[in-house]
Amino acid sequence: MEPPAVPPVKLFSPSMRVDALLADWRAELPPEITKEAREQQLYGRAWEEYLEGDFGFGLWCWHECDRLTNAFNGSVRDVTRVVGPGRYLGFSHRRAIAEALPLDKVYRPRKGDMSTPRPEAIVLPHYQLLCVYAVRAKEGDAKAKAQYTIALGELEERRRADPFLRHFETFAKLLDRATAKPSTAAPAGPSSR
Repeated sequence: MEPPAVPPVKLFSPSMRVDALLADWRAELPPEITKEAREQQLYGRAWEEYLEGDFGFGLWCWHECDRLTNAFNGSVRDVTRVVGPGRYLGFSHRRAIAEALPLDKVYRPRKGDMSTPRPEAIVLPHYQLLCVYAVRAKEGDAKAKAQYTIALGELEERRRADPFLRHFETFAKLLDRATAKPSTAAPAGPSSR
């Protein structure tokens, strides 16, 4: 099954709205179905919301795909079996979400910050925020580039403790490949082997 094209963004729901709806949908699921069937149905509802243009649900699908990838030791085939054929959130979808994300609504706690995010805030895992900074830096956003440089400096300290950081590293490599100028690419020619 061919994955659908990236939908046009209509809304970017804050995390509290997404979490509240997911909790309601989770409660509606019959308790007798298997854990994988529950995850598939929950992901399916979030996926449909994303395809309708609510990128807040796309952000949740992105993290869910990565969480399952970690749980299945990197097996995208097993993740696809759980989320459903054609529903794996690939690079083009992730990049579109990162481009559309309103950075002014992202909650970034500072050291010593004891407050909770506001209801309209978008809460991102660190690796997703790095992906957003990478996209914005490539687009020429000076502030995002500075934040990206600072975050990369802190990356080495976190690498061993956070299994999600490898998903950022893969995203960064794909972003570099996708934005590389055609003149810098190696010319296609016969292999020397």
